[in-house]
Amino acid sequence: MAGRINDDDVKAVRDAVPIDSVVSEYLQLRNAGGGNLKGLCPFHDEKSPSFQVSPGKGLFHCFGCQEGGDTIAFVMKIDHLSFSETVERLAAKAGITLRYEEGGYNPSHQRGERIRLIEAHQAAAEFYVRALESPEAEIGRKFLAERGFDQDAATHFRVGYSPAGWDHLTRYLRGKGFSDKELITSGLSQDGRRGPIDRFRGRLMWPISDTAGEIVGFGARKLRDDDNGPKYLNTPETPIYKKSQVLYGIDLAKKDIAKASRAVVVEGYTDVMACHLAGVTTAIATCGTAFGNDHIKILRRLLMDNGSARVIFTFDGDSAGQKAALRAFEDDQKFAAETYIAIAPDGMDPCDLRLAKGDDSVRDLVEPRTPLFEFALRQIVGRYDLETPAGRAAALDEAAAVVAKIKTSSVQREVAVQLAGFVGILDQEFVVHRVAQLARWARDKGGDNAERGARRGGPQAPRGAAPQQPAPGFSGPALNLRSPAHRTERELLKLALQKPALVSPAFDAYGLDEFTAPPYAAVRRCIEEAGGAEQGLADNREYLVAVMDAAPDNTVRSLVTELAVEVFIGKTIDETYAGMQLVHVRLRAVDRRINDVQGSLARLGSHVAPQDLAAAQNEVWVLQQYAQSLRAHGAAAL
Repeated sequence: MAGRINDDDVKAVRDAVPIDSVVSEYLQLRNAGGGNLKGLCPFHDEKSPSFQVSPGKGLFHCFGCQEGGDTIAFVMKIDHLSFSETVERLAAKAGITLRYEEGGYNPSHQRGERIRLIEAHQAAAEFYVRALESPEAEIGRKFLAERGFDQDAATHFRVGYSPAGWDHLTRYLRGKGFSDKELITSGLSQDGRRGPIDRFRGRLMWPISDTAGEIVGFGARKLRDDDNGPKYLNTPETPIYKKSQVLYGIDLAKKDIAKASRAVVVEGYTDVMACHLAGVTTAIATCGTAFGNDHIKILRRLLMDNGSARVIFTFDGDSAGQKAALRAFEDDQKFAAETYIAIAPDGMDPCDLRLAKGDDSVRDLVEPRTPLFEFALRQIVGRYDLETPAGRAAALDEAAAVVAKIKTSSVQREVAVQLAGFVGILDQEFVVHRVAQLARWARDKGGDNAERGARRGGPQAPRGAAPQQPAPGFSGPALNLRSPAHRTERELLKLALQKPALVSPAFDAYGLDEFTAPPYAAVRRCIEEAGGAEQGLADNREYLVAVMDAAPDNTVRSLVTELAVEVFIGKTIDETYAGMQLVHVRLRAVDRRINDVQGSLARLGSHVAPQDLAAAQNEVWVLQQYAQSLRAHGAAAL
């Protein structure tokens, strides 16, 4: 075996790769205040951003689903990698050569499966690009030229060519050290009668990348009449390629999508190329499947659902395009963005339009004009004879059922009013009532699946919230942010994690029993096992990693990251503020002890031994003096 990665190298990788740059490859981040950034969580579906990143601490935390951790944890979670695979991937990004404790350099055949499959696809892409220059690939170059794409365009989009022979790529990748099993698993090769053969042969090749820019599959276009395969052949489902979760061109378009708050959804690889070359650099396409929920999630994280966002669909004007528009309309409500449809004159796609009328026509095509709901409803209504009462009734029944799926009541009503106009029914309120009735029936039948969004007390929790249930793995009373004690304990732990210099060395003398909430006591124990808050004075990032490593389970670890990125309640966070939290937590602990001793004496009454009574009374007196000093002198009395 290759052995464990050297701890110093792991630390070097953490320090070298900023967490915000990694997270930004998957979602748009905006300023959240206090040095933090926020975005829509990639680990659960949400409408308002509860996912926060702290670049200074190298941590992320979602206050909605409680996922959290450092850069390594984020990549492990989002790309389903092991710890070693993640470190290797980030090390490659940072140009760091890793050392292994047992066995030296990690041989390529021992590397993680995902990394190996990504490397195979990268090598295949390079092979295909070189093959496009061969005499055999003249038919591919001609195909591109006829559609207005020169060599520079092919290079920009890394378009390639797969030779027509049986195993050209397979033999090439074997020579690079890839095993037959890896080639079959990757989808680049398939089983033949005498062993693996190339899956793609004699076709024009488009590499398909994930959001992070890593090639995970290919789209292959038929070029010859004697090719009996489909017009387009895509990579099959593999451990790294799920067609419902990839968008062609997303690696090239993501920054402009986030910057412009706009995305253009087209139908094919050449359409993406045509749009980008015409200046519409927010164009993306699905890969052999309908635009669905997973695609929506990708775009929502980039668009941030900011209300001014636009999504423009460029479906063909034929029946298949109309069906695609109706499917997209049903998912339209999942966007906070406004959605539109664009259909070129004569039903041309962006590639044909650019070739026929130039770049300006493509840019003009995708300017928002027709709202998607309007187009979809007109397509439904247009199938009926609206000159007859029966036709109008049938059109209303089908279209109203679609409008009833809109969850936002105000939007539902507005669209219902417009539907009345499309159908030609003067009584708008009748249509509104009909749509609302269908929506109620659907809810009663299927149940209300609206988010209930209970949270454990992140910054979005409203003041005066009801007591929250104890987190799994904790015993004792639930956290209650109406409790002054719990709020102060939370602030003190945030200080100990985020600004340890303000509470050291006093904090490290605080016992577990001074934290009345069991979850907070668990975090206090983690800090203690990590060497105390003073460890954070030298290297805050390593200190936070040590605290997380000390967590007994994911529940405690999640609370650590939550407290490490959450903003403070106070406006000015300085020694005075820190001193107040230290004093309040200590003072409540002293008062509790005084009450405990006095309560014990009261219960025992005359049965207490004289020497025990004297000792107890002396302890109460000392504690009372200490409490008086804390109230009078604050942090100076600690």
